[in-house]
Amino acid sequence: MKFQEYKLLIIVVTAILALVVASPALQRFLVYPQTEFFTESWILGPEHKAENYPFNITANSGYDVFLGLGNHFGNFSYYQVQVKLRNQTQSGADSFNRTSSSLPPLYSMYVFVADNGTLELPVSFSFSYVSGGNESRVDLDSMIFNGETLGLSGYMVSFDSEGEQRLVNLFFEVWIYDSALGGFRYHERFVGLWLNLQ
Repeated sequence: MKFQEYKLLIIVVTAILALVVASPALQRFLVYPQTEFFTESWILGPEHKAENYPFNITANSGYDVFLGLGNHFGNFSYYQVQVKLRNQTQSGADSFNRTSSSLPPLYSMYVFVADNGTLELPVSFSFSYVSGGNESRVDLDSMIFNGETLGLSGYMVSFDSEGEQRLVNLFFEVWIYDSALGGFRYHERFVGLWLNLQ
């Protein structure tokens, strides 16, 4: 047989070998559909805007904000939002280590959010407290959260290191239902407000 008779076979085999050898290099230039699955959370002020957040709090006065959740997980998701409160010496959720706060939740909200859906939950709260004997400390009695009274006996807030503010952090940890686990797991998302108790 002559070369002319095998010319087509040689061309096909050479083309296939060239594609196999070049495929790792081609992967750098090919664009595959990329989807990042995540949940977003946010807090908006009383006018549904990212402004006018409550900061200077007085006893027995009501305050309103909106807690938002956005689901970009590719499916319907079931969330638990744990409401927690801490002073400046207590540990909160840790973004770096991706851990939740060890503080017990004061209140929990359970919500479903559709894929690519958002939900804004109205949040209203007020604190009942009295100043300690030396006025540098505040002893919290209770908090009314969305109309429900939560006991805060044992919660105490002192002035910060500059002696100017008595700060508490009202924060919301996002937990997601994990069917493999059969329960909720911390979803590494949290938002919060620092509040100055006057």
